[in-house]
Amino acid sequence: MALIPRWRYMTSSSKSLVKNTAISVVVILMGLTVLRALFPWLMLGLAVYGAYCLLNRSST
Repeated sequence: MALIPRWRYMTSSSKSLVKNTAISVVVILMGLTVLRALFPWLMLGLAVYGAYCLLNRSST
């Protein structure tokens, strides 16, 4: 059974829209997966940078 049963009856612009939407969804999901894997490292880096800035402030 076809994923979209009426695919052969759709206009070319409708097919193009469906394909572009599917590609966009896949790219967004891949990006979110990468971001989810890197998020703890980003937070750790921001915490270290914040601590570095706090410790190196001049007290004038």
